[in-house]
Amino acid sequence: MNDSTPLLQTVEQETGANPEWTVLWLHGLGADGHDFAPIVPELVRRDWPALRFVFPHAPVRPVTINNGVPMRAWYDIVALDLANRADEAGVDQSVAQVEALIAREAARGIAASRLILAGFSQGGAVALATGLRRREPLAGLVALSTYLPLSPASLAALPRSVDAAAARQPLFFAHGTQDPVVPFQAGERSAAALRELGFAVDWHAYPMAHQVCAGQIRDLGDWLGRRFAAA
Repeated sequence: MNDSTPLLQTVEQETGANPEWTVLWLHGLGADGHDFAPIVPELVRRDWPALRFVFPHAPVRPVTINNGVPMRAWYDIVALDLANRADEAGVDQSVAQVEALIAREAARGIAASRLILAGFSQGGAVALATGLRRREPLAGLVALSTYLPLSPASLAALPRSVDAAAARQPLFFAHGTQDPVVPFQAGERSAAALRELGFAVDWHAYPMAHQVCAGQIRDLGDWLGRRFAAA
């Protein structure tokens, strides 16, 4: 763990004693670590191993498109168009903070090979950015209603910068066809770019807006169950 990176505050739930796996889940813009905690009883199945769910709170920072109002955000959103939306320095900072939490899980006995990194919207963008930079693959990545938070130049450089180990991370990618916040086509393009890099992308589309639906929770549960069974 990088001692210069402070640990984020988190909300945690354990589904049993002595967890064998961790699911590290990043919330969306303006929410906090409590946002997805209620999903745990809907998602978890009886035959799964004991899990530790870790829901960190993003730092509070001014967000440009919201008139500079401070709120919990993984990075500043400087424009509405996706090509220029993400503050890449903020993305880098959040990736470092997520890596610090991954390192803490390793210190608590959960190796990267038993850690799932998930995120919704802005949190999903940071999950993808983190996954792309891994040299030791995680057990899987979950990207919900999100996109790759990279400029066109950074996207073009990906084939030269992504380690082969990163592409071994299985990816569950889900998006709403009626999403007004992160357009459906942005999710499709991001999934296609990741496939070109060698990622095994399990793509799901749902007739919904910028949200999570029951069918998505069911499909994610199926996907997670396969990860646990294969270990």
